[in-house]
Amino acid sequence: MTKRQGRLFFIICTLISATAFIGLTVDSHRRFPGLTNEDKLTPEIIRGKDVWHNNNCINCHTLLGEGGYYAPDLTKITQQRGTPYLTAFLKDPSQFYSEEKHRRLMPNPKLSDAEISEVITFLDWVGHIDNQGWPPRPIIVSGTTIPGTDVGQSPTHASVSTDPVAQGEALFRSSPPACNACHSIASGVNLAGPSLAGLATRAAAIIASPEYKGEAKTPTDYIRESITHPSAYLVPGAMYSANSQSFMPDNFAVDLEPQQIDSLVAYLETLK
Repeated sequence: MTKRQGRLFFIICTLISATAFIGLTVDSHRRFPGLTNEDKLTPEIIRGKDVWHNNNCINCHTLLGEGGYYAPDLTKITQQRGTPYLTAFLKDPSQFYSEEKHRRLMPNPKLSDAEISEVITFLDWVGHIDNQGWPPRPIIVSGTTIPGTDVGQSPTHASVSTDPVAQGEALFRSSPPACNACHSIASGVNLAGPSLAGLATRAAAIIASPEYKGEAKTPTDYIRESITHPSAYLVPGAMYSANSQSFMPDNFAVDLEPQQIDSLVAYLETLK
């Protein structure tokens, strides 16, 4: 290749690269309003963003992969934990975690009820941004795992097996619904939700107890009811409910397909 040919090759390659870069940039900005649900921005969401920044939440947490990696990523937190849980958590984080027992501690931001509602609304808006699957992992604490659980591990993908139990186990560890972000299957290891170890055995005792006011007649019914109507029976403990409402998200009856719920029930029934 001569000098002239080399120069011409460089110029052509540069022009092609620049054209591709400009084209992708223009296309990205063209799609941003749709991907971010820009039309759904409200004054409350804007105030929630201000609460987020004024309290330097981003110094510890990440959103869309940006921020401090000291504390869990909160991009999908409203879908993983739900408004009742987040409201109670922000009012008094120490009720849920202790530095000594859980090796994690969040300071009390001392937010007003209005500020808590606004920042949760902001996080919910963030959670509905089409982020193309980013970040790839559900809520975790950077650099740590909890013994006896798979917290901190990458989520699994849908099982290729046709076995409902295998499909349910894969779904349990998939995000969404990221059941394993709140529940362990190890005995005595309680995360945001209670351990599910021995659930099928425990379900029969719960149904027979006078405290149970739900409609389930069998352990299978109880497990299904716990997924679709989590407030039907409140597991004792201030970490799990308040004001007769479970902190578990109540949207799974709508967001999950009936076949997915059947698979989850089939898997959870094996936890005896």
